[in-house]
Amino acid sequence: MAFLNAMNISASGMTAQRMRLDIAADNITNVNTTRTENGEPYRRKMVVFESIENTNFGSVLQSKMARRGKGNANGGGVRVTEIIEDNRDLKSVYDPTHPDADENGYVQMPNVDLLKETIDSMSASRAYDANLTVFNTIKTMASKALEIGRQ
Repeated sequence: MAFLNAMNISASGMTAQRMRLDIAADNITNVNTTRTENGEPYRRKMVVFESIENTNFGSVLQSKMARRGKGNANGGGVRVTEIIEDNRDLKSVYDPTHPDADENGYVQMPNVDLLKETIDSMSASRAYDANLTVFNTIKTMASKALEIGRQ
């Protein structure tokens, strides 16, 4: 059953990182969106993760043992709890020809930093790949264990 638990943890990481990558792509797509449905410029979105704790007897016992220094706590993966908007200030750009310019010629642009989103996308992609590697390794180990049982 440890194989299944490890696979679930890895799968939850892949799901969370896919959501992080989707949000980064959404931010990059809207880097120049000056007016959304509510009439305001687009605001950068961020993903909030939360650890999933196992509550079965084995994990509770292992957690108690870890507190005494006799073992490692067994986590249960990760999940996305919410998607929040970044409340940093919007960028003011002087462009009097823009349809959303104010009376002084300034346009409020989204608070999306293209470099930051690119790095976040790369980080999410690498984390996804790492979880996929773990998942495939566990799958291979389980397969090899079944082959041992056949002999």
